[in-house]
Amino acid sequence: MKAKTNYVIDFDSTFTQVEALDVLGEISLENDKNKDQLLKDLKSLTDRGMGGGLAFRDSLKQRLDLLKAEKSHLEPLIEKLKGKVSSSFVRNEEFFKENRDHIFIISNGFKEFIVPIVSEYGIKPENVFANTFIFDDAGKVTGFDTNNVLSSNNGKVEQLKSLELKGDVFVIGDGYTDYEIKAAGLANKFYAFTENVERDNVLQKADHITPSLDEFLYLHKMNKAISYPKNRIKVLLLENVHEDAVAIMKNEGYNVSTYAGGMDEDELAEKIKDVSVLGIRSKTQLTKKVLDNAQRLIAVGAFCIGTNQIDLDECLKKGVAVFNAPYSNTRSVVELAIGEIILLMRNLPDRIAEMHKGKWNKSASGSFEIRGKKLGIVGYGNIGAQLSVVAEAIGFDVYYYDLVEKLALGNATKCSSLQELLETVDIVTLHVDGRKENKKIIGEEQFQQMKEGSYFLNLSRGQVVDVEALSRHISSGKIKGAGVDVYPKEPKTNDDSFESELCGLPNVILTPHIGGSTQEAQENIGNFVPGKIIEYINTGGTTNSVNFPNLQLPTLENAHRLIHIHHNKPGIIAHINRILADNNINIVGQHLKTNETIGYVITDIDKAYDAEVIKELKSIQGTIKFRVLY
Repeated sequence: MKAKTNYVIDFDSTFTQVEALDVLGEISLENDKNKDQLLKDLKSLTDRGMGGGLAFRDSLKQRLDLLKAEKSHLEPLIEKLKGKVSSSFVRNEEFFKENRDHIFIISNGFKEFIVPIVSEYGIKPENVFANTFIFDDAGKVTGFDTNNVLSSNNGKVEQLKSLELKGDVFVIGDGYTDYEIKAAGLANKFYAFTENVERDNVLQKADHITPSLDEFLYLHKMNKAISYPKNRIKVLLLENVHEDAVAIMKNEGYNVSTYAGGMDEDELAEKIKDVSVLGIRSKTQLTKKVLDNAQRLIAVGAFCIGTNQIDLDECLKKGVAVFNAPYSNTRSVVELAIGEIILLMRNLPDRIAEMHKGKWNKSASGSFEIRGKKLGIVGYGNIGAQLSVVAEAIGFDVYYYDLVEKLALGNATKCSSLQELLETVDIVTLHVDGRKENKKIIGEEQFQQMKEGSYFLNLSRGQVVDVEALSRHISSGKIKGAGVDVYPKEPKTNDDSFESELCGLPNVILTPHIGGSTQEAQENIGNFVPGKIIEYINTGGTTNSVNFPNLQLPTLENAHRLIHIHHNKPGIIAHINRILADNNINIVGQHLKTNETIGYVITDIDKAYDAEVIKELKSIQGTIKFRVLY
């Protein structure tokens, strides 16, 4: 009979998301005036000790000297650590209970806080090997048991030797000391666990990089928590998407990669080949050429309001759902618009520039209050409508124009045409989307229609304004001031240079597409978009998708959910149901919604299915994508 497989698991930054001694430092140093510096020093010592840059015993001794810890600090430490167990460990609790006799926690941490945490997951206390504290009579930590091999360099190797485990040994950890077990010939494989921390020198030594426990269990066909491999969902997030989005998707079990800037078409076409979920902002263009290479793509997240940088029709044809954040940065754009209007009407851009050059130009000439001025809003959507309310509250008379019938808010006046608005107002501000029909909706003819001495803002999309025409009318004085945040051509990264006909013109505010770039807006977006993508992947729900038929679906229990995306033509749903009936499979729920391009059908069934059923469903003529959720 073959011996059982043994699993050797690290504790700090593997079983838990954090290094326990770092958390202990937050508690023990709470009232120390040098707390911040001491915690930095503590983290540095931890990283050096775990990365192999400092002898482990030296690292441990120096950390305990910094901590000034006491026995009374352990209880609050344990409570904090219970809430910091790695997400993939929590959702795979069954793995620990089923293999409790063959799971060993071998840690350079301390038993006093490790045993209470891991025992809740069914791990035997006698299978926990770690250091122990030494306390004085007052309960202060004075050191550690130096006779314990785990307090010494190469301690994990010596500890494992003494266990004389029979059968295969797999090591899961994030530190160099975990790799040493494999290097000593005591383990079959070392899996570098990267859910919480990545150490380059450790990754280079790994037999396999494991972004979550799901990945490890999937490789060994042991995954009990999920029936589809979340860890195999590769996510690529570009353009400095907010860290909350990265954390949410990692916690869900996805394999997440990030890239600071945008990518050009050729680069993205290469990178997207094995990507399941793509997250972008406004700089990256998702074209047909890119999508033709995206064979595994399930969903796209636009971490912004606009989606004109995405070929939505091509995404639809390929069965790729697109989600955006239509409300999350509304307030930020509104505040920037209000701020810029005030600056422009006081001619402050020029006054500020003069002061920086040492020129004192105190004058009221060309400087106006906003109260009683007529503000014209082109595009009365989420941003335009909120701007209307805020602008009226501070004294503007508000006028608006929109192609779609929109209810006026407050005392705003609706204009029957764009020309009517342009001829009426003192300030024109654009808040339209980037659809093809809006290209250069403001050009030479529209600037001619504006009042002499008008002010102009574009915080929407770069291509909706003829920039050359705007430049001419600023130079002539017809436009007395302008604020522009978006441009027909924008740099892909902060390292690229910016060029525009508007540079150097008087009373002009140029900003680098930052209308929604506030901490609050990016945090809101970073939480909203991943939530919609995860909902789509987990339930099939397409609420707020900008290109798919919208379906809101409950989480299903005790059944299987089949998702079929197909070209919108008659007979497909009947074909699906016929296949299920022929295989004696009962349908417990079915949802169908279509648009002019695709049909989206969700079928819930109450019994197991075999591979032949799936093969038949995938082979239905007109099928674009097929997924099994549970």
